[in-house]
Amino acid sequence: MYFAFVKEVLARYIPERAVDKVFDLIVKYNVHLKIVNERVTRHGDYRKMPNGSHQITVNASLNSYRFLITLIHEVAHLVAFQEFGNYIKPHGKEWKHVFQQLMLPYIRPEVFPSKLLPVIANHFKNPRASSDTDEKLSFALKQYDPENDKNYIFEIPFGSTFRLYNGKIFKRGHKKVKRYECVEVSTGRVYLFNPNAEVELLH
Repeated sequence: MYFAFVKEVLARYIPERAVDKVFDLIVKYNVHLKIVNERVTRHGDYRKMPNGSHQITVNASLNSYRFLITLIHEVAHLVAFQEFGNYIKPHGKEWKHVFQQLMLPYIRPEVFPSKLLPVIANHFKNPRASSDTDEKLSFALKQYDPENDKNYIFEIPFGSTFRLYNGKIFKRGHKKVKRYECVEVSTGRVYLFNPNAEVELLH
């Protein structure tokens, strides 16, 4: 009964041509899929529960392409731990290999728009711990989000102020290697932000 319900849910959240394959994965690995309202810190996570079951949580607000990538990302954690043991690095070479293999059947024009395919294919040559740290992929996926008033940090002009989801206000500084130094206006403390953190531009 639960798995029949899961298939209906998947059809609402991921591309139609991916539903059957993803459903097969969920059944094969006995995944309890939990879809939650927007979580600002991460797109999804995987946990092995005390009773031995596997819970994968995914953010409900993701567009269908990002939802699919996030879901397979979390399934890859489950599979990597099962195949290689619990002492591997969460985003180490074993996880990358599994993630690549699990995603391969979906990197097709029936599942992703042709504009996205080359960006996704390039990302999966060496997948990262988060799709958000790949600026090109994150920006490409954002084009399929509903319109909102958010900007990425890398779009914020130097010296401009922006607000986070928690109301804190920062001023954007220089880029340091891959991340941006930003000063919290109320405290003067310096924080590092990923280029693809979504924020609200103030002025």
